[in-house]
Amino acid sequence: MVAGCAITVPRMGRDFRKPRVVFIQTDLVGQMDGRMKIESRYLLAFEDCLRDCVSLVGGKSTGLGSMIRAGIPVPPGFAITTHAYRAMLTGSGIEAAIAELLDGADSEDVEGLEKTSRMIGDMIETSPMPADVESAIRAGYAELTALCSSEQDAGTEGPGLPVAVRSSATAEDLPGASFAGQQDTFLWVVGVDSVLDHVKRCWSSLYTARAIAYRIEQGYDHEKIYMSVCIQKMVNARAAGVMFTLNPINGDRSKVAVDASWGLGEAVASGEVTPDNYLVDKIAMRIVRRTVSSKAIEYRANPSERRVELSDVPADRMDIPCLSDDEILALSRVARRVETHHGCPQDLEWAIDADLEPPNTIVLLQSRPETVWSGRDRVQVSSGDRSTMDYIVANLLTGVRLRHSSPDTDDGGGTAS
Repeated sequence: MVAGCAITVPRMGRDFRKPRVVFIQTDLVGQMDGRMKIESRYLLAFEDCLRDCVSLVGGKSTGLGSMIRAGIPVPPGFAITTHAYRAMLTGSGIEAAIAELLDGADSEDVEGLEKTSRMIGDMIETSPMPADVESAIRAGYAELTALCSSEQDAGTEGPGLPVAVRSSATAEDLPGASFAGQQDTFLWVVGVDSVLDHVKRCWSSLYTARAIAYRIEQGYDHEKIYMSVCIQKMVNARAAGVMFTLNPINGDRSKVAVDASWGLGEAVASGEVTPDNYLVDKIAMRIVRRTVSSKAIEYRANPSERRVELSDVPADRMDIPCLSDDEILALSRVARRVETHHGCPQDLEWAIDADLEPPNTIVLLQSRPETVWSGRDRVQVSSGDRSTMDYIVANLLTGVRLRHSSPDTDDGGGTAS
């Protein structure tokens, strides 16, 4: 199957609205299998990104590594460490110039921050990458391409593996902080030269106006936050979205909330579509609420045109669920495993990979601590005048109570009507 890019999501990387996500021309090849064998201070395979490696590879990559070690399906890839970022700053001689530009920056001066952001970004993106860093990235990308190539592709010449090039700052995804989403991500990047170019763009996105302002307001030292970059095999998503291992409305930790839409998850993350929403009881593993929305658009690969495009969802799929009940429950079980592994509520990005064989089609793209409710007291899910046993018995009986309802009524499964 082949895929690529017809569009660029509007560039918002250096303003206060949202990070940019860009789709790049590509060919889609390969399957997930095996393990990378990387030996470089500048690179670290995801499976080797340990929890104490945040200062080296950032929160995104440590989250991916943790999931892999827990047996959670994750597309393969590697992290470009903060050593590479530091080598670029010192080797190009721009570190002092960046510090001077940031000195005295005012978080409330939007125009001034935008100007500073552009100047720093231009310095990083036009400075030469150190030769040893470039060599390491070229070797890592070649190894990942070989690892993900199918047997029929082995030994053939081609443009390379389509990957996501994703920022992973050292302060990102930390409990109690909200750095996530401030830096740039590029999707469907193919070919090592393009990868190298977009790595530099990820480095420069550490200095978006929004990121600079947030660090000033929170009292973080600009010079102590570094940038790692994830290079990860792209997923051919039939459906994708986000999920929380608690109810994001009220903090109820007995639930898993799933948002889902057709195609790549960017439509959900950017708010361009109203996703289907499901609430699952993580104890009984049953769907207790579902809301199926009209999903008018999707980001999807166009094989004949060799690109990814924003397109209208056909009428026959627009108003139907993009996930089966089995997929919803399978996602919820994976979410529960990740939460148990990390020991705290999680905010997850996921996809259903059309290139994988059922029932093993779920892949997780990111896991980070949930930051809104996790620091608060746990929500009481039973009323004060009922004992814990009353609550348990009531839940057990729910599945056998008779309800008279219309065929369109959704009782979450497990009840007779």
